[in-house]
Amino acid sequence: MQEIVVSRRADATPHATALIEGLRDIGYSLETAISDIIDNSITAGAHRIHIVTETYSDEPYIAIIDDGEGMSEEELIAAMRPGSRNPLAMRDEPDLGRFGLGLKSASFSQCRRLTVVSRRSGRTSAAIWDLDDVAERNEWAVQLPDHFDLIPSIDTLGEKGTLVLWQKLDRLTDGYSHNAAKRAEVINQRIAETERHLRLVFHRFMEDAKPLRILLNARLLRALDPFARKNPATISDPEEKLTLLRGDVEIQSFTIPHHKQMSKTDWEDIGGPEGHLKSQGFYLYRGKRLILHGTWFGLCRQSELTKLSRVRVDIPNSMDADWKIDVKKSSAQLPAVVRDRLKRVIERILAGSKRTYSKRGQKLVDHERLPIWHRIQADGQIRYRPNIEHPAFADFAESLPPDLRRGFVNCIALVGASLPIETLHADMAGTAEQIVPDRVDEDTLTQAVKATLHVLLGARKNIQEIKSLMKDVDPFRSAWEDTERIIAATIETKEDK
Repeated sequence: MQEIVVSRRADATPHATALIEGLRDIGYSLETAISDIIDNSITAGAHRIHIVTETYSDEPYIAIIDDGEGMSEEELIAAMRPGSRNPLAMRDEPDLGRFGLGLKSASFSQCRRLTVVSRRSGRTSAAIWDLDDVAERNEWAVQLPDHFDLIPSIDTLGEKGTLVLWQKLDRLTDGYSHNAAKRAEVINQRIAETERHLRLVFHRFMEDAKPLRILLNARLLRALDPFARKNPATISDPEEKLTLLRGDVEIQSFTIPHHKQMSKTDWEDIGGPEGHLKSQGFYLYRGKRLILHGTWFGLCRQSELTKLSRVRVDIPNSMDADWKIDVKKSSAQLPAVVRDRLKRVIERILAGSKRTYSKRGQKLVDHERLPIWHRIQADGQIRYRPNIEHPAFADFAESLPPDLRRGFVNCIALVGASLPIETLHADMAGTAEQIVPDRVDEDTLTQAVKATLHVLLGARKNIQEIKSLMKDVDPFRSAWEDTERIIAATIETKEDK
């Protein structure tokens, strides 16, 4: 390409006020902003991070204090400079930064005044970005205070470490800047939502042999493992490794336990506010730090079949450009070179899920198991139809006069034709674990048990075979203790006769 001759140049230094205000709108939420600050603390070797919030005072603030290595004044000023690092530069393995923008852009997204105090080797340095001061002066200049006593939470800083302080929280008040009680309520709600995010994003650091301790207003946060690895019912596949030019991609698949195999608290904790249907998929980690989760990268749809599937994908920070990791470290794009491998992982997951569901579904279509409902698949459609030959129905129908028998069969068919398909689909897609069989009263259960026993004993089934068949279908399965009691009483009565 022929080069154009350049004889003149003009100063194009960015307008300070315009650019620094623009940094506020990169798209951070409170949880991604605090996570970005914690990234810096981890990179600085911190083992303890304390988040302090003061929401009820006239000047509310959020402070994040760590016990990392701290910075000299020269290093602090460099850290306060927007774009302090080249994203293309090689980084140490534990370095969670990328653009050198995180401290500033994350902070400005939530506040108009950022104060950073750092202590190293007994020396304390502080620097302040105040956007109102920048707007007034239109200068790229941080303030360097001489005294630190009036800086909130300064007393929590140890012999070494860094304090990041957010004041003028204009982005967190939802317009309630003059209503202290409502403002505090809004900020506290957002802090509460942030807690789960931190427990998830940094869970592997919190589970290390020398665990990272994150405290929120002096309360230690507990790691949230999305793979439930401590639960013995979790199924984990062998780890795979994909070696590429810029490093290795590690992949491991997990199937978390069914909701009946863990406590309700743990189930809801892992599922989060959007539930397990939205929590399935790939969990992308960069240096053990969760970047993205709850997505299949467009390789398949989120469905009930794969609801319990989670895939851990680990990448090194040397692959940032390949995965297009954004400034917030909360989104990424799947490189083409990795797509084929992950497709094979999904195909394996789908095959396993279909086998599991087919095995469960077999109980519904196997006539030997006396299902109340038949599953009929034909002409590309699936229908569910009551099994009129089930002993509970057939026995009662036989006891009716011929003129009533036809009406009874028609009523059963009407129940089948009125199955609320749309409502069931909506419930299964959103809260499948909350759908349970309806309970039947003692008289209804007794009638069903006796009718079924009569048919199966007539077919020369022994009592163990009968129990095995009945235990697999409702309403007997969901009321098995009562069913066993009625079976025993019925058998005893027959023997006495």
